[in-house]
Amino acid sequence: MLLPSRFLARLCPSRSGRQSFSPLSLCRFRPKRRHLPAAVWGLVVLSMTGCSDRQSNVERGNAAQEIYIGIGSEPAALDPHIATGVTELYVLISLFEGLTTVHPKTLAIEPGVALSWDISDDGLRYTFHLDPDARWSNGDPLTAEDFLFSYERILTPAMGAPYAYMLYCIKNAEAFNRGEIEDFARVGLSSSDPHTLVIDLEAPTPYLLSLPSHFTWFPLHKATVLQHGSMTDRISKWTKPGNFVGNGPFALKTWRLNHSIEVERNPYYNAAESVRLNKIHFLPVGVDAEERAFRADQLHITSTVPIPRIDWYRANAPDSMRFDTYLGIYYYLVNTDRGALKDPRVRKALAYSIDRDSLTEHVLKAGQQPAYHFTPPNTGGYTAKVELPYDPGLARELLAEAGFPGGAGFPTFELLFNTSESHRTVAVAIQQMWKEELGIDVSLYNQEWKVYLATRRARNFDIVRAAWIGDYVDPNTFLSLLTSDNGNNHSNWGSQEFDQLIKRAAFEQNPEDRMALFQKAEAILMEEMPVIPIYFYVRSTLIDEAVQGWHPNILDYHPYQDVWLEE
Repeated sequence: MLLPSRFLARLCPSRSGRQSFSPLSLCRFRPKRRHLPAAVWGLVVLSMTGCSDRQSNVERGNAAQEIYIGIGSEPAALDPHIATGVTELYVLISLFEGLTTVHPKTLAIEPGVALSWDISDDGLRYTFHLDPDARWSNGDPLTAEDFLFSYERILTPAMGAPYAYMLYCIKNAEAFNRGEIEDFARVGLSSSDPHTLVIDLEAPTPYLLSLPSHFTWFPLHKATVLQHGSMTDRISKWTKPGNFVGNGPFALKTWRLNHSIEVERNPYYNAAESVRLNKIHFLPVGVDAEERAFRADQLHITSTVPIPRIDWYRANAPDSMRFDTYLGIYYYLVNTDRGALKDPRVRKALAYSIDRDSLTEHVLKAGQQPAYHFTPPNTGGYTAKVELPYDPGLARELLAEAGFPGGAGFPTFELLFNTSESHRTVAVAIQQMWKEELGIDVSLYNQEWKVYLATRRARNFDIVRAAWIGDYVDPNTFLSLLTSDNGNNHSNWGSQEFDQLIKRAAFEQNPEDRMALFQKAEAILMEEMPVIPIYFYVRSTLIDEAVQGWHPNILDYHPYQDVWLEE
């Protein structure tokens, strides 16, 4: 969303040398609300509240330990079992904590609700010893029963949880989720007492301790969920302020749609004395409005840096901009059940005609790496051997073989992306490449985040912009995404051979043989091309110098209990 130009005209230099809104000017300036989007209006209101003391959000926040974070878009949900995006992750990790958490700098596994754990010699049984003093944000004791309820909920077929597969390493979890068995007692989850949780696995899972730090493994407060509906209700009032009960370092205070989410320190958190922030304000502001708000000292952290502003920050405020290695892939997902896109030759023609080097160097300019395969390099020691070529000549040959020489007769199709100027910039560049190299026309259209997600789930698209950030550091988190029944695979593509390779990799204990299975699976993916890799991510953000404890890491995972502000 863009801030109106008349609003930007009120910018004046701040003491830090960054451009900021003049509080005095804001007091004089009374914009009419009908001209401003809700989220932008919220920033105006936040700014104008400081007219008496001439303080910005950042200045007030630094003094009160209240951090203002831009999250780019409105979260689709605060229910961990139906959430899928990074936007939701940013908020959920403030409200919940799993059995384990991670070190903010190294990502090493650390105790969460579980103070310790035992692993059987064969690697098939994990016994977690829960903190007997763990409490929910309403003061209720947190017990193993809450975890059992949560895991039964996400695995129940009626829930339709897109991330249920993340629990498939548990014995009989997949069979229960598929409806092949109906008795949840047969799933490898049990408890001998309120503070002991036992997980039995299908096969040894080297990354098992990383999984509970993901929001799909978070516990839910059973009484609260059932008070507002059935266990598997996807639309429920339990996530509303006043009803919400979590166990994280913060508790939900307010949620104003398309405006802000405010969380405050949870006094019942098991390590409350170590939490230094008092509040977090999550603002779902568009990328360009975020950047302007940052310059105005209204945000401490942005979700990204707009492409057109990168060079300006390099020249004028390099210390405010950060580029960090990020375990993620930016790609286009193809609906393989749509017209000409059913033909793998067409899909490969589209992939082979994209000049990724030029795109990353001259358009993106933030250090992104061109992606010639799907899994990011050195993911848990794995780097794909197969590489798709940049070969416009071969792309034209494939398109001609498919019946569209020079693009003649090729139907116009649509490329969908969620609303973002950066996504549009990439889409326009690739649209031009396809036109120049293949002679085909592509129309572009965008949707807001929630609508975009619904369109993807309904598979009502030709090609859609997509991204995947690793949930843990292992190639399985990327390649399992394209298995036939994965809840996040919306391509209508499936391969029995591919599925079997991923399943075999889950059971294979020899590291070299396991990586060889992933290599074969990735080769199938590049031959069938249901996804078109574009680039490997770099996490770009604007961050105020007051923010401490926000360490770069490849998962962009920042436990808020380790973050604080310095004036």
